[in-house]
This record gives sequence, C-alpha cells and structure tokens, in this order.
Amino acid sequence: MTAPATGPVRRRLTVHGTVQGVGFRPYVHRLAGQLGLAGFVGNTGDGVLIEVEGPWQEVDRFCAALAHRPPPLATVTRVAHEELPAAGESGPFAIRSTDRAAGRAQLPPDTATCADCLRELADPDDRRHRHPFVTCTHCGPRFTIATGMPYDRVATTMAGFPMCPDCAREYGDPADRRFHAQPVACPRCGPRLTLTGPGIRPLRDADALATARELLAAGRIVAVKGLGGYHLACDATDPGAVATLRERKERGGKAFAVMCADLATVERLAFLSAAERAALTGPRRPIVLLRRRTPADGVCPGSPHIGVLLPYTPVHTLLFGLPGDPPGPQVLVMTSGNRSGEPIVTDDDEARRRLAGLADAWLAHDRPIASPCDDSLLRVRPDGTAQVLRRSRGYVPRALRLPVAVRPALAVGGDLKNVPCLGAGELAWFGPHIGDMGELSALEAADRTERHLRRLTNVTPELVAADRHPGYHSTGWARRRAGTRLPLRQVQHHHAHIASAMAEHGLDGTTPVIGVAFDGTGYGDDGTVWGGEILLADYTGHRRFAHLAPAPLPGGDAGVANPCRLALARLWAAGLPWTADLPSVTACSPDELALLKRQLERQVACVPTSSMGRLFDAVASLAGLCHRAGYEAQAALELEAAATRAREADAVAYPFGLTAGRALVCDPAPMLRALLADRRRGTPAPVLAARFHRGVARAVTEICRRARRATGLDTVALTGGVFANALLEEKCSALLRADGFTVLRHGEVPPNDGGLALGQLMVAATAPHHETE
Repeated sequence: MTAPATGPVRRRLTVHGTVQGVGFRPYVHRLAGQLGLAGFVGNTGDGVLIEVEGPWQEVDRFCAALAHRPPPLATVTRVAHEELPAAGESGPFAIRSTDRAAGRAQLPPDTATCADCLRELADPDDRRHRHPFVTCTHCGPRFTIATGMPYDRVATTMAGFPMCPDCAREYGDPADRRFHAQPVACPRCGPRLTLTGPGIRPLRDADALATARELLAAGRIVAVKGLGGYHLACDATDPGAVATLRERKERGGKAFAVMCADLATVERLAFLSAAERAALTGPRRPIVLLRRRTPADGVCPGSPHIGVLLPYTPVHTLLFGLPGDPPGPQVLVMTSGNRSGEPIVTDDDEARRRLAGLADAWLAHDRPIASPCDDSLLRVRPDGTAQVLRRSRGYVPRALRLPVAVRPALAVGGDLKNVPCLGAGELAWFGPHIGDMGELSALEAADRTERHLRRLTNVTPELVAADRHPGYHSTGWARRRAGTRLPLRQVQHHHAHIASAMAEHGLDGTTPVIGVAFDGTGYGDDGTVWGGEILLADYTGHRRFAHLAPAPLPGGDAGVANPCRLALARLWAAGLPWTADLPSVTACSPDELALLKRQLERQVACVPTSSMGRLFDAVASLAGLCHRAGYEAQAALELEAAATRAREADAVAYPFGLTAGRALVCDPAPMLRALLADRRRGTPAPVLAARFHRGVARAVTEICRRARRATGLDTVALTGGVFANALLEEKCSALLRADGFTVLRHGEVPPNDGGLALGQLMVAATAPHHETE
C-alpha cells in the first residue's frame, strides 16, 4: 500500500465468507479500538461492511489482521477494498445494526460447546451453572435455529425467548463474548428441559436430566432432543438395552454409533491416531470410525470398527454428569431418532408419536429446530486426511467454492443417502443428510430442506437437476419441483459421481479425467444397471471406456438382500457350476435353487448389472461370510472386515480378464475360478477377501494404464459408494500413484450418493442442454 503524503485515510471493506454469527463484528470493534481507528462495522445481506479511518499504517495493519487472523469460527473468502475520502472522523469505532437487505451471507454450521462455556457449565458460582443451553459467539447452534438471513435473533427460533436484563446486557456489550450471540440465554430466560414418558411424572430441568440418567443406567431407552433432531440413547455397555433398541428399531445387525463421556473413555474403547483425536475433539464433533480395542458385538457386530463421538451440546455433557453427580453410563448408544428408513425427528409432538414404542421416555426442550441435521460421519486415512461419509451437522450449510461459475440451480441427489444441493455463481451449499427418499416423510423433509436452503442462501433456482433413473423418488420429486416453469436436467449417475470428485478438487473441466465410479446401483445409458464403470469424463459429457462384465440381477433391487443369489448369478454368468460344496449353494433351499435356475435360464426379472457393489456382495457369499443382508452394504462391509485380518504376504491378487470391444470389459470369471479353487483348498475367508481386494485394485490400475495410453490422460478420480471401503481405496490409490497417476479421492464431499448432488449441479448447470435433458 502506498503511503499518502499527509493526513488520515479512509477505507471501505466488504468481507465475504462465514462472517455472521461468529463474533466477527465484536472482533472488528476490538481490533479497531486497539489500533485507535474510527469508523463502523455492520452485517449486510452479503457479509460484513466496514469503514475504517485513521493513519495509513494502522489501517494497513487492520486490513492484514482482518484477512489473516479472523475469529475461530469465521472463514474469510474474499475482502473487497475501496479507498474513500477521509471524513475527519475521530470518534470511537461503532457497531451498526444489521442491514436486512437480501444477499448471500454465509451462515456457520452448528458448533460443539466451547471450553469457556463448559467451564461455566461446571462452575457452581457462575449464573449459567448446569444451564443446558449455555452458548456464546464461539459455539452452539446456528444452522438448526436460523429461519432466515441476515442472521439475527429475530430470524432464529430463539425469537420466542425474550432476554432477561443480564443476558441483554451481555448481548449488547461489544467487549463480551456473547455480543450478538443469537442463542444467548440463561436459566431465567432460556429454553427449558422436560422429561415425559408412560408412567413418568413430567419433570423439568435438573430433575429431568437426573431422572433421564437414572433411566439410562437402568437399561431404559431415552429419546434425547439435540441440536438437529432426536437421538435414541441407551447404555452401550448393557447388552440387554442394546438388544432391545436394536429389536425395536428393526436395526438388524447394523452398527450403532456411541457417544463417550470424554476422550479417556474413547481411548479405552478404541485406538486413536493424532488425526482421529483432532477430528473427535474439534468444533464439528462428527462420528469418527475408529479401530476398536475391545469386543463390542452388541453395538457393532462383526466389525473391527466402532463409530464414536463426543458430547457436543451442554445437554449431552449434563446427561453424562458433572463431578459429584450420581454415577451413570459413560458410553451411550446415540443413534438417530427415527424409524428405519425415515428422516430424523425434530418436532416434539411428532417425536412422541413416531418414536412411541421405541423410546421409554422423552428428554425434550422447547427451543424449536428450524432444520433437521443428523450427525456427520467420517473416517481418517493412514495419511491423516479425512473422508466424510455423511456430511451434515458441523458442515452444513458451509459453502463449497466451485471451480467454475454455475447458473442458479437445485440438484436433488439420489434416492439413498439423499442430500440436496443449491448452487449459484462460484458457490454451492449442501443441505443436511435426509436419507432414503422412498418414504413420504423423506419427501416432506426434502421440501422443507429446499425451502430452508433458499431462505438462507437467497438462491432462486433457474433449473433443477436429478438422476436419470426413471423410478427414483428423488427424480419424481424434482419433476414436481420443476413443474412447467423450470427446465429439468437429468444427469447420468456415475457421470455425476465423477463430476462431484472433480469439483471438490477444483478442476475446471477443461481436461477430462479417468473416472473410476464403483457403486451398487446406477441407471446406465443403455437402460441396464451400471456400477462398475470407468468413464472418460468432464462436466460436459462422458464416454464409457471400460466396465465390469454384466451379470443378471435376480429380482432386481429386491434381490440385493440375498448375496447368495447374487453369487450364484455371477457363477451362472461366468459359466461355472453350482456344486454342493459351495457355501452360496448350501445357503439356499432346494426350492430356492430351482426357482433361481429357472429365473436365470428364462431371464425373468433379471436386469443385467455391471455393479461392482453387487460383485462384492457375491464374493462375500462365496467366501462364506454373508448370505443374507439385513442392511445396506452388510455383505461388502463384512468382506472388507475379513480382508483386514489377512496377512499382507497372503494377499496375492486374483486375476481379472480384460476383453476389448466398444468398451473394455473387465471379466471376473478368472477371479471367480481362482477364488473357488482356493476355497476348495481350505484357504481361510480373510485370505480370499484380501486377494479379491488386491485383484480389483490391480484390474483398476491396468484399465487406467490402457486409458492413459489411448488418451494421454493421467488423472484418476476414485468415486462411488464402493470407495467408502478404506482397504480398496488405499490399495487402488497406492498402485495408481506408483504408476505415475494423479489420484483424486473424496474428502469433505462423500464418495457415496451423499455427494451425488454436487456432480449433478456441475453437469446440469454448465453442460449444453442436449447432454442432460
């Protein structure tokens, strides 16, 4: 900055990013005061507006600190500077009221209780001692209480809680860390806790918490209202309580997540790396998949991993108890408060109705939830990077910066793990995780989520993007949402997965990538079920370079619950006999075998599929690990778990055949023959599983080599739900990098259908119309 000859300077700064609801204005006020500057700061519809006046050296210092040392929860993406004539202002720096004009200011996600608030919670001399809703500008709810923008108390669900004089004084004091903390409250003026249930006298506040803790210790199931919805909680160390919750929720053998009272408790349950510890204790507080130390078969049967999270609200902290409280469970199952396949419950009356028969009691509060927001889930790779598997609380509604500008658009995602996405210009906003769109309640949740996102982002879609699958509920919802006013662009499923990976890594699409898109189901360009695809793709189009050889899918999607049938269909497609020594044969009754054989011979209800996910299911059955799946991806998860138990020296690669044609065909028949031979020699299932994983990774690498020779491309994107498999992703990445490829792996955007909407947005909002309509 060039110094003026004499006198003060005045500068206007417009700050963009996550700068509202994070203590940004008081931070600016303090900084200006320290430097002796005059001027003002105020929120606008687009961010924060600042005018600052004083000696040019101090103004420069102010601007540098603003961009590089913002408050802990703030994210500054851009600061626009404008020189103004000095006004001769010398008075104290001021904080102005919010400008309520429409704009695209970015709201921060909900954040775990900060250390300062936790100290107050535990301090008997503090007026917020044991206050279940203690919060400040550095922590607490944001997204789940916001009803509009700019973010101010009148545009939150705290609008119905008038502040007492003490809270109002803190709220209005720029020197206080609760200055304009919109959820600020205390026991005198804030929300209240209640405990109700059959045969339970309604209780309030401390009595409600103490009784809830007693119920959990006695093996009961309590529905607990949190930031973004209800959880169902029980004592994770009580096998009877866990079994009861599993039965009531019709959970099958699917793993539960657990919440631990503190980090020391986590370390008794699981192994922790430094990166995993940081993920657990950071402000987002997701569920983190950890390698367990101790048996936990009731909580996560058959899995070497356990999903763990730490308390992220004062209610959770108090539920475990403060020093001096009667002892209670220190590890709680904390699973989404819903029935199987439905969205998380947020409304209190709805919770009592929909969770009746699941919960024995309801620990609720009277602060409304503006938007549901389930817990996020991630795993940490050996290199310390994170792969988010469910992107929701702690991440939403933080904007993602796009590599190219897009038209204002709504992308609706897929049918499973549904997450919508809004985009405009160079920003995109994911909504929270919704789940399975097959339920009416999920479609209603999608309506609410889309309206909420539009209010918070001020984006009015000019088009709607959806999957090409004609039977997807999400596509039907998109068609209704588009109506006759908006164009509907339908994007091929695996193209969207690859575009999602490209966008996350900042690729502008001028150069295509080799996209390896492996998942369970995706509607193919030829009307069959795809899922083992290697595409050459950019945002404007895709070409199928290679794919897994197809096999019949007996019973269509309904057959996915029977890996033994998938295995036999794979053997039938490979011309391999169904001999009586095969575990997949013995898992079926004679009548089932006869029916399946007729079905395959006559091709009745047998859609061809190239799905890699279905091949994993088939191999899990052939290895004797899983013949009937009680939940999504059970067979594949058990196959991965088995493979991790094998010695590296035993993991030779099973071969796959490669046949040239219009697209290269990856034939699993040689792999199946080798696996069956090993099985008959008595090779243990973990070794079979490890050799299969290694074989898939080697086949992927060879196909990518051939694509590079044919096209010169050397960037590979690994995407799709199969790459939630940590073992496969690591092996593919290592082999590809050793061969000179640049490998794109998902991080903050899930590889599964939870990230699909971002790819739909990029393709539909940037591609020529004929590519997607």
